[in-house]
Amino acid sequence: MPNHVIPPRSGTAFILRQGQRLKVTDPQGEQVSDFVCFNLNDTAEYLSSGRTIDYAETIFLTTGHPFYSNRSNVMFEMVEDTVGRHDFLLTPCSADTFRIIYGHEQPHRGCFGNLSEALAPHGITPDRIPICFNIFMHVTVDGDTGKVGVLPPKSRAGDYVIIEAKMDLIVGMTACSAEMSNNYSFKPIAYEVLA
Repeated sequence: MPNHVIPPRSGTAFILRQGQRLKVTDPQGEQVSDFVCFNLNDTAEYLSSGRTIDYAETIFLTTGHPFYSNRSNVMFEMVEDTVGRHDFLLTPCSADTFRIIYGHEQPHRGCFGNLSEALAPHGITPDRIPICFNIFMHVTVDGDTGKVGVLPPKSRAGDYVIIEAKMDLIVGMTACSAEMSNNYSFKPIAYEVLA
């Protein structure tokens, strides 16, 4: 699969086969991509934030970490990471996010809406979309209060991650739509299946 570009504030879905590697690149810098995946052969199995963080014993997931499903099976492993800081705590932004956090009266549908549309042809309904792995998103957690902060991504133009699928996957990805997540500028995300 050649290099593809996800336009700003949009999303896509595609199949990634076991053993294939996926490169996700931030072409311009400071742009988040919400990433989610499901077992192609049984979509009731999906990427689990809770299990992945639990087994890794860290919220800072990077090169060498396996990412687990809700059934404790490894879905993919991160094999390269030029940034080293991503988020697996926060839910994909949605129209409700923009209404509640930003006060928008006519809110954008956000990553949740974009993923819902992209995954619908694969039979995945909106209520089945879990917390995403937010590639390049920079989230901090205060050690005393637990307060969460969303800071500008640390990714610069050309930074990337490469993951290797450990089962056949349906992948959903976005170029994130939330202002705070992207330092108040919306840009594209590129991806390429390497093998």
